[in-house]
Amino acid sequence: MTPFANKLIRLVIFDWDGTLMDSEHQIVQAMQASILDLELESRSDEACKDIIGLGLKEAIQRLYPGSDDALLEDIVERYRYHWFNGGTRSELFAGAADTLYLLKEAGYKLAIATGKGRAGLEKVLHETGLQDVFDATRCADETCSKPHPQMLQEILEQLNIKAHQALMVGDTEYDIQMAHNAQVGPVAVSYGVHDTSRLLSFDPLLCLDDITQLQPVLLEPEYVPS
Repeated sequence: MTPFANKLIRLVIFDWDGTLMDSEHQIVQAMQASILDLELESRSDEACKDIIGLGLKEAIQRLYPGSDDALLEDIVERYRYHWFNGGTRSELFAGAADTLYLLKEAGYKLAIATGKGRAGLEKVLHETGLQDVFDATRCADETCSKPHPQMLQEILEQLNIKAHQALMVGDTEYDIQMAHNAQVGPVAVSYGVHDTSRLLSFDPLLCLDDITQLQPVLLEPEYVPS
C-alpha cells in the first residue's frame, strides 16, 4: 500500500451508508417496495445493493437503463416514501460514534459525502445525535453524484483544506474512485456494500475491517500501515 502520511491529515470525510451506518437492508427494502408499487420488472437484492452509494437518480438509471424523467421521478417518489415511512430503522456500526468523537476531540475536521439526499441525511443525523459532529456535509441531490469529485472539492473549498490534507473513508468503489478523482487519500472499509477484492482493485491507501481501526491510523503518531 501507499505510505500513509498521517501527520499531514486535517480532514476526514466519511461516506454514510455502509461506512458509518448499517443501512443496506433498509435501502434494499425501500427500493424493492418501490419496484413492486410501480409493477416494474424485478431486480435482485444484489442488484439493489450494488447501487448503494450513488445518487438516487443515478442508482435508478443503473437498475433501469434508459428510464425517462417521468419514471425516474415516480421511482424517486416511491423510494423516498418507503425509506421515510418504512418500519425498518438502521443503526450505526459498532464503534462509529466513538471513533467520530475521538477524532473530533483530537482536532480533526470531519465531513460527510453521501449518496443520500439532504432530507435523508438530516433525518439520520438527528436520529443518531451526530448533527453537530460534522464541519461540512454534501449530498447527491445538491451536487454531482459519486464518483465525480465535485462533492469532495466543495467540502475542501468550504473548509479551506488542501486535497493532500484530507482522507475519504468509504465502503464502495464509488467512494474510492471519487477520492482518486479529487486527489484525496482514499481509505476503504471492508464491512459494507462492496467486498474487499473489489475495493482493493481501486487502490485505496488502506482497507479497514472495522471503523475503529481508523483510530490508531490518525491518533497514534508513529502508526505505519502494514
